[in-house]
Amino acid sequence: MGILVLKPAAAETLPILGDLTVRQAEVLDAALRLLVSMGDKLTMTAVARSARCSKETLYKWFGDRDGLLTATVQWQAAKVGMPRIDRAGLTRDSLRAGIEAFGESLLRVLASETSVALNRIAITHAGTDRYGLGAIVLENGRREMGRRLKPVLEAGRSAGYLNFKDSEAAFRTFFGLVVRDVQVRRLLGDDFAPSEAEIVSEAKLATAQFMTLFGT
Repeated sequence: MGILVLKPAAAETLPILGDLTVRQAEVLDAALRLLVSMGDKLTMTAVARSARCSKETLYKWFGDRDGLLTATVQWQAAKVGMPRIDRAGLTRDSLRAGIEAFGESLLRVLASETSVALNRIAITHAGTDRYGLGAIVLENGRREMGRRLKPVLEAGRSAGYLNFKDSEAAFRTFFGLVVRDVQVRRLLGDDFAPSEAEIVSEAKLATAQFMTLFGT
C-alpha cells in the first residue's frame, strides 16, 4: 500500500540554491543568524565575516545582496517538509496524515525567531524598490508553500477524498487554519510562541477542520 511521506524539501527543488554544498549551507545559516540579530543592517561584509569566507566567494555563489537574501529565504523555506505521495496507493488516512504533518512543519518554521525576523524586514520593504525582500519572501515563502502542498491536495481530489474547485483557494484555507493569528502576533512583538505540543495539536485541529470543509 502506498503511503504519504513527509520529507525535507530537497535543495535541488529551490531554483537559486541548486546543488547546495555543506559549506554554502553553513554560510546561509550564518546569514539567517545575522538577519535575526541585525535585521535591516545585514551586509555582505557582515555575512562574510560571520561565515569566515571572503566577499568575493559570496558574490560568486549568490551574486549580489538580493541573490544572497533570496537563497537565505529559500534555505529557511526548505525547513518546511514537503509531502511526497504515491498516487496509486493514496488512502484517506495517508492523505490526512500527510496534510497534518505538513501543517506541523509549516507552523514550526513560521513561528520561529528566524522566520519572524525575515518577515519583519520584508514588511518594512514591501512596496518599495529597496532590496526587493518583500517580493523575495512572498515568492519563496508563502507561494513556495502552495507549490508544495497543492499537488497533494489535487491528488486527494483525484482519488475522491477531497472536493474543491480551485487548489489555490483550498491551500489558502488550510494555511489560514494552521497559522491562524500566530504569525501576526509574533510579528507584532507578542512573546507568544507555540510549544511543540501546541504545534502538533494546532496542526491536527486545522487538518480536521480542513477535511470537514473539503473532505468527501
